Amino acid sequence: MSSLRTTPISPNHAFISARPTKPVGKPKRAPGDPVAAPKPYLRFIPPPPTNLTNLSLAMDVILPDEAQAAQDSGMLVFHSVGDTGGIHGDDVEKAIAEAMEQQITDAGDKRKPVPAFCYNLGDVVYFNGQSNLYNSQFYEPYQDYHAMIFAIAGNHDGDNSTRPGDPVDSEPSLFGFMRNFCDSMSHFESPYRGTMTQPYVYWTFDTPFATILGLYSNVDGSLDARGTSEQQQWFLSQVSKAPQDKALLIAVHHPPYSLDTSHGGYPDIEIAIDRMIQSTGRVPTAVLSGHVHSYQRFERSLKSKKVPYIIAGAGGYANTPQLMHKIELLNGKPLPKGFQTTHADLKLMAHNDKAPGFLRLTLDAKKKTLTADYFQVPFPAASGPAPRASAFDSVTVPW
Repeated sequence: MSSLRTTPISPNHAFISARPTKPVGKPKRAPGDPVAAPKPYLRFIPPPPTNLTNLSLAMDVILPDEAQAAQDSGMLVFHSVGDTGGIHGDDVEKAIAEAMEQQITDAGDKRKPVPAFCYNLGDVVYFNGQSNLYNSQFYEPYQDYHAMIFAIAGNHDGDNSTRPGDPVDSEPSLFGFMRNFCDSMSHFESPYRGTMTQPYVYWTFDTPFATILGLYSNVDGSLDARGTSEQQQWFLSQVSKAPQDKALLIAVHHPPYSLDTSHGGYPDIEIAIDRMIQSTGRVPTAVLSGHVHSYQRFERSLKSKKVPYIIAGAGGYANTPQLMHKIELLNGKPLPKGFQTTHADLKLMAHNDKAPGFLRLTLDAKKKTLTADYFQVPFPAASGPAPRASAFDSVTVPW
């Protein structure tokens, strides 16, 4: 049993006081603390206007054959990975796409449930989501992946600022993402893959055995600007309406928890999810995130349930070991399985900051279980065949 967080609880959060102070850098987290201090000056770019009454998509509308196959077999399988785009080359992204496609081929050959789609966890295109980079960072690397791709937006998809040396970015926030994932009519930016017609940057995906709620955590890791609650209220209403006999998956780019040495977890996201749990009484089956360029699987104890909070952000941007976000060490050694964090209800069960990888999720309607398998893909060599994926971690939880 845990105490849900509706306000920040970490001692590190105390650096924000009622009296204005001059910021002097990011406070250092205590060892084992999975949540970073909140940012005193949160950067929030309002997403484009939308019709908030129409933000759902049924799988049998856009993927009727796959939806029927899931119903017939009693199983729905799909891939998920984040932080796929990159300006450093697409070799890792291609290797991951090829490994996921191989799983589609192998499943078909063995008459097993075929992965029906890929759910991208954000940061599709670096650095500012420019529409002219979608061909090189998205369509070309995935041209041989024969399944639909859905997505939520990440901070780099929504950022429209320019960094020193960057080309001038004249597009508004989320322009490229909306054009390629949220157009009302699919069109072809690539000869091999059409654009998507999902409703918005945050949206509900109704599948045969799971409700997937995709949130947009903006540029700095917050659902809404300070003093507003539009997305939070939508989030609560969607969970309240979600069928109780289906799994409930939450996808959000910024992770609520992370033990990497660069980012840490995002307190606004932790609080947003806990407010949902407290308001609706519904505990998610799993929480999926990206942003951190590594793999981490936490286990959180919530109302007698063990909920996996999973980061799968090693999807291609980090195309060298140096670009992987490293996990903190314990006395100079890797954190052990089941490492107890500073949050009493949260343990780190597995992590991989050495190799890229992706998730394969399986919903079994007969057993009422969700299985999350993580596969690592070695960094490609300069020449030779594409590396094959190997199983790294797995967890199964009941709905």
